[in-house]
Amino acid sequence: SRVLAEAPVTQYTQTMSGITDLRQYAYETSLEIEGQALLEVNGELADMLDASAGETWLHVWGLRYTEAHDAPICMTDAYLAPAFRAVSGIHGRMTRALYAVLEEEFDVQIKTVHQDIRAVVLDAAAARRLAAEPGSAGLRLERRYLDARDALVELAVSVHPADRFSYRESFRRDWQVPA
Repeated sequence: SRVLAEAPVTQYTQTMSGITDLRQYAYETSLEIEGQALLEVNGELADMLDASAGETWLHVWGLRYTEAHDAPICMTDAYLAPAFRAVSGIHGRMTRALYAVLEEEFDVQIKTVHQDIRAVVLDAAAARRLAAEPGSAGLRLERRYLDARDALVELAVSVHPADRFSYRESFRRDWQVPA
């Protein structure tokens, strides 16, 4: 026998098969909005947003929680395009996806979401916010929410401690193997 852990390991597992699963993620968790500010983008951030230097975006940041964890499962920085920076429904503890608030308030529809996931090492500041160990492993999810014209509506960057989050995708074969 080998002891793997002194206490049961619980982590939030997100299963994805479509955009509606992103909305379900928001309902199963809550995002505690810590702040928001208008931000003039330049340099690397402007490049990341595919924006012109000097554009003003709304920056919203906070911590996401589940009922199973006292510590946050991630920290999120969201950047809302200039056309949506006057949004009013983003505050407090939210169980709705930010993009869903934008869809409702601005009559826009998200058609495509591009997601990039990569491994990161939590620096001291991130570890402190997440109640995690500095230098421990994390997952960085970057989601780009695009409208019907393929224009960026929202960029959300979330960093998860590796021991509190996993990501699952299911794939189905959509072709027949010749007999």
